[in-house]
Amino acid sequence: MTDLWTYRAAATPTALRGLSVEALDGEIGAVDEASEETGGSYVIVDTGPWIFGKKVMLPAGVISEVDLDRQVIVVNRTKAQIKNAPEFDESRRGDREYQSSLGSYYGPGGAGYRDPH
Repeated sequence: MTDLWTYRAAATPTALRGLSVEALDGEIGAVDEASEETGGSYVIVDTGPWIFGKKVMLPAGVISEVDLDRQVIVVNRTKAQIKNAPEFDESRRGDREYQSSLGSYYGPGGAGYRDPH
């Protein structure tokens, strides 16, 4: 689970706030917040009108690219995978059990998994 919750792309969490977020098949919103917890890093994405203001919590490991020139981060998931992700629960953001359930979705074998190779 640790690799999924660790930034792979060069990223400074404070620099990610406000950047646009692109899935493999289009824009999904903007980074509302980013954490830098060792082995538990994530970004909170505000999907805006795309999913009626829903926020999603994405493990840092799904970020495949950070392009500060274009002000965009790219995640290696589709819009459908993100739309169908477990609902973001603000009160459980630091809860390891909650992160584990998200890890099951986004990690190998989960519905939101995409092989990076």
